[in-house]
Amino acid sequence: MKRDVIVLGAGMVGVGCALHLQARGLSVALLDRRAPGLETSYGNAGIIQREAIAPYALPRGLGFLLSGMSNRRVDVRYHASGVARLLGSLWSYYRHSAPGAYQRISREYETLIAHSLETHERLMHDAHVEHLVAGRGYLMLYRSERELHEFFKIADERARMGVHHVKLNGAEVAQAEPALIGDFAGAVRWTDPIAISSPGDLVQAYARLFAQRHGTLHLGDAMTLRRTDAGHWQVDAADGVLEAPQVVVALGPWTTELTSRYGYTAPVIPKRGYHMHYTRLPGKPLHSTVIDAEYGFVVAPMKDGLRLTTGAELAMPDAPRTPTQIDAAEKIARAVFPLGERVEDEPWMGTRPCMPDMKPVFGAVPSVPGMWCAFGHGHQGFTLGPITGELLAAMVTGAQPRVDVRPFSPERFAR
Repeated sequence: MKRDVIVLGAGMVGVGCALHLQARGLSVALLDRRAPGLETSYGNAGIIQREAIAPYALPRGLGFLLSGMSNRRVDVRYHASGVARLLGSLWSYYRHSAPGAYQRISREYETLIAHSLETHERLMHDAHVEHLVAGRGYLMLYRSERELHEFFKIADERARMGVHHVKLNGAEVAQAEPALIGDFAGAVRWTDPIAISSPGDLVQAYARLFAQRHGTLHLGDAMTLRRTDAGHWQVDAADGVLEAPQVVVALGPWTTELTSRYGYTAPVIPKRGYHMHYTRLPGKPLHSTVIDAEYGFVVAPMKDGLRLTTGAELAMPDAPRTPTQIDAAEKIARAVFPLGERVEDEPWMGTRPCMPDMKPVFGAVPSVPGMWCAFGHGHQGFTLGPITGELLAAMVTGAQPRVDVRPFSPERFAR
């Protein structure tokens, strides 16, 4: 089965690439080992985060570093064996999180986030998924007056860059979310983001739109990718062999496992995350997604109940699961949020592919003709998938991207 392009990976980034390559007139095959949207794109907090104009830096304060060493924080945990393998990348992450470097990175990062709502809304309109929109905006909840007012300053800085918010005091938080238990200093309500009731369903709806526009979806093993004598690419699908002169590798944390066979590696930092759904308590609705700023977890109203998602666990993708992080988050969340019984027997787990410089990687794979990649979006693959797809499709077809794509080039990690 011959196509113009094969896209490997059917998460939000891969589906976004497939749709935009298709929109530029190319015949596209989309392949994954599972149905679209069942890996990392399935398990996030379901927010299209227009406000996230700065990526997640590694905190450099001594207090955070010392408390992190104990491996008992709720927001960040680690496997010692994984950290040992990642020491070089983590040191680079630490250096890139220094104020001067971080400001430059954030300016570059914002050029992508600025287009996140627009590119999603266009696809949402075409895919007829209005029923998946749970609401607009979310709450960033604070217990400490000092930390709340420090965050007010950050919110005001972002407002100057076109991001909208509302400041709430404790009484206003109680009025907005009466089911929350306890007294809080206040919150920031980001009003631009879109909350989705089922992130996996949104990816699947985009994939159906791709299929309706005559794209082809395939189950198969991306690791069977190989060169033909003619210089094309082939990969084994369940329904036959796919072949194309161009291939896009969008396999999240597994991307470099494939590209390394062709000489390209990049220092991916895997940040694993867990989630669990809980039944809703009668008469105690949660009206919007809430991020607990102190402990770094999220509680979001979803199709399957209230979803509790954890912060980051530094561990290799294939390392054994350690659900102690979500157990710790649940214990704290139950004291604040209206959580009923667990819906699933076991927590879901996924892996975010993060880069030491906090920027995604997309573009031509260096020194490998016909191979492109799109990965490394960290916490924002769900948000940035469509704009990444648009920019990559422009590059593949020789058009001028509307954003300066040089800061995101794979070349920056070439050796």
